[in-house]
Amino acid sequence: MLKRVAPALDGLRSSDTGKAVGLAGAMIANNLIALIASIVFARMLSDYGALAALVSFFLILSVVGQAMQVATARDGVLGRLGRGPDLVATLERWGRSLGVFTLVATILSILLRQPIADLVGVPHQAWAAAAAIPAGCAYLAVSIMRGALQGIGAYRTVGISLIGEQTVRLIAGAALAAIGLGVAGAYLGSLVAFIAMVGYCMLQLRARVGLEHARAGVSAFGLWRHVRMAAVAIAALAVIQFLQNIDLIIAKHQFSTKVASSYAVAAVAAKVLIWIAMGAGFYLVPEVSRLRSTGTDARPVLLRALGIIAVCAIPCMLIFWLGAHPLLTIVFGRRRAIASSSLLPLGAAFSVLAATYLAVQYMLALHRSKFLIAIGVVAAIEPVLLLQAPTDPAGFATVVLGVQVLGAVLAYGLALRPLRTAPAAVPGAGPVTPAPVLQAPEPDRSA
Repeated sequence: MLKRVAPALDGLRSSDTGKAVGLAGAMIANNLIALIASIVFARMLSDYGALAALVSFFLILSVVGQAMQVATARDGVLGRLGRGPDLVATLERWGRSLGVFTLVATILSILLRQPIADLVGVPHQAWAAAAAIPAGCAYLAVSIMRGALQGIGAYRTVGISLIGEQTVRLIAGAALAAIGLGVAGAYLGSLVAFIAMVGYCMLQLRARVGLEHARAGVSAFGLWRHVRMAAVAIAALAVIQFLQNIDLIIAKHQFSTKVASSYAVAAVAAKVLIWIAMGAGFYLVPEVSRLRSTGTDARPVLLRALGIIAVCAIPCMLIFWLGAHPLLTIVFGRRRAIASSSLLPLGAAFSVLAATYLAVQYMLALHRSKFLIAIGVVAAIEPVLLLQAPTDPAGFATVVLGVQVLGAVLAYGLALRPLRTAPAAVPGAGPVTPAPVLQAPEPDRSA
């Protein structure tokens, strides 16, 4: 029996569905460790709210990194960044440019640390606030490396880097906080983690190419041209971040401090499906780009990733429906469970947003941009509707759900329409063909 099961499991891991599930699983593990880190830091720090505000500020900066990962994965599949040693040379050239930019940004961040701290709302954590921009630059670097690895099919390495990032953040942040750096130390753990994962990803990429061959590569084009070409992806993911977080900002204006805090806890718990969607998106973008380059219909890839979200959403919705109050009480405490009635509609809303996220990633992989108008309009009307929403948590969350459903309907209406033309060749990039997976000394099985 075991002899039959093992090949079947290997086949599943090597299948398209197995790759998507593996990356989604890595993202779940990433966020599970992040939850553990939140619990640890909440117990270690007297001013955990300052750390939460700094993390929120970083999430705004992370949009550029997320977009660049999408663009790098897409262009890597199509060979626009070079193959093998040329890809390594391109990334090293970008690394030098980003290093200079990071140095300048760090100096400016240190000089402006107090205004940044005041803006974020942590006036007594100026040095911690100064680390936000360097951390954003480091996250951009690791995102580009992950995108390159996605482009050559190294999904297992990407998954390991996701888990490794949060593990290093937890260990380094706790150690730095424990030696007396407090909030700044906990926050600096993220910067240490990003730098470590950049090194890990580059070593893995070089191992696949071979060190001798890597030194002989020629870079494709500069980093800032790549950033300009990713403008649509940056704008699209910024809209997704807005749809994901604007309700928390409006809730602070509509509810009392006590209710708003409880609503925020429910929103954090409800967003689990978004993290799973992000993991599935790591698989979706390069696979859609690869199929599109051969003229093959890529919609089944989107539907397969959407199926993963649906399967995960069913047990989550049952838990939110039957055990919302006990769940929030056990995890966050009784005083944080007063808005538990909002958990089910919020869970449904963010499950729908997770599906919208996959549709947006799919359209970015196809170089579409008109969808920005549709989801931009939805993002613009959400705060208007929320300001008129009922002042009880459940009613407020139901309005959030309605807005997310509207966004998903528009996104999938645009995403699922058939393609009319074949992808155009990129000048200077040669014929558009699927990128071959580089051979490594050991086979890189899917996560």
